Amino acid sequence: MTGYLGSYATLGLLLLAGIGFLVVAFAANRVLSPARPADPPGKRASYECGIDPVGGDWAQMQIRYYVYAYLYVLFAVEAVFLFPWAVVFDRPGFGLVTAVEMAVFVVVLALGLLYAWRRKILTWT
Repeated sequence: MTGYLGSYATLGLLLLAGIGFLVVAFAANRVLSPARPADPPGKRASYECGIDPVGGDWAQMQIRYYVYAYLYVLFAVEAVFLFPWAVVFDRPGFGLVTAVEMAVFVVVLALGLLYAWRRKILTWT
């Protein structure tokens, strides 16, 4: 397949092959899987480490744990983006535009940290 549309034809054939593989796999699963047996009693009950459930299955979770997880992910992503910048910082091709872009990035992250600190999100109790 050569020419202008040759690469699109190759892509289309690969997509069709992928879709065909999925259809065959799902059909084989449907044909070869055993019939669904009835659920045994207690199968859908709450379960925790082999201990019989006591009480209801509703437990309230503090939102601050999610905030800590979110802040961790935020600053982990910051480190991922700052590391390549720090590696090329002293190279000759490093220009003023790159320095300004990274300064804006760091300022936005610092503003997020300042906001979290001012709202007392970073206190544990």
